[in-house]
Amino acid sequence: MTDIADLRRGLALPLIGAPMFLASGVDLVVAQCRAGIIGTFPSLNARPAKAFDDWLTQIETRLADDSAAADRPPAPYGVNLIVNAYNDRLAPDLDTIVRHKVPLVITSLSAPDRVVEAVHGYGGLVFHDVIKARHARRAAKSGVDGLILVAAGAGGHAGELSPFALVEEVRAFWDGPLVLSGAIANGRAVLAAEALGCDFAYSGTVFIPTTEAIAPPLHKQMVVGSEADGILYTPMFSGTHANYLAQSIKAAGVDLDDARRAEPRPMTKKDDPDRPRAWKDVWSAGQAVAQSREVEPAAQVVARLAREYHAARARLTRQE
Repeated sequence: MTDIADLRRGLALPLIGAPMFLASGVDLVVAQCRAGIIGTFPSLNARPAKAFDDWLTQIETRLADDSAAADRPPAPYGVNLIVNAYNDRLAPDLDTIVRHKVPLVITSLSAPDRVVEAVHGYGGLVFHDVIKARHARRAAKSGVDGLILVAAGAGGHAGELSPFALVEEVRAFWDGPLVLSGAIANGRAVLAAEALGCDFAYSGTVFIPTTEAIAPPLHKQMVVGSEADGILYTPMFSGTHANYLAQSIKAAGVDLDDARRAEPRPMTKKDDPDRPRAWKDVWSAGQAVAQSREVEPAAQVVARLAREYHAARARLTRQE
């Protein structure tokens, strides 16, 4: 059975590349794993549904070839599953995951009881992302192996709590693995996550402007050209609060003040057809956008983060 030590073994730094809808694909996952961090992607990025099996086969084959040839084997990979009633692919995608014995499954939204049972059946791990302590308690009851704390500043469906508050609340009742998300785009932030008591950091936005990401070129350039105050937190496009690039909201013809005033609403199968669609028409990013300055290979991003991480550790050691 995969365990936390297996996930950490051989990593360049304790980092998971977050699964980004319409941005993470086969090439990015493979590049991240080769560079020494855990690469992940949402199953829904593989389209049509039958492509999901092929994506997993490609990743496994390419990483297996690397493992046989390299001194340091590539890091493990993972897949994100959206767990709610509106995901028609949940059951078939879970079956495919079980067949491939994916090492790490990241679940989002509803409690992942069924996923936990299936993944534990072959010895895999399940991490669940949460934005509040009460969500973490529910996930813990489901038997998950780890919790991903999505704090303020993260891209996509982020929370509003400071990591200093959220980590402490969850650690009060959870002693298992913790992953911290929220504007983590340099090695110092990865080390800070460890200092807070987390086992891994979680980075997404910094990997949008990479050559391997499947995000549109304009999305990549918009990340490179934005700053933190260019990120808008609104429920307008998915019913749930998320962080988006304000430039993309304006480009979609939506008034920013209207987006700021929007109220959360229940997710529906068929929403307003005239409203721009989240992720496709309106692009997401977290508050760390200013730390991406060019489109570059993912390996360069990981190498930079690793240098910063080790330099920060060395500096702290000298100060003791």
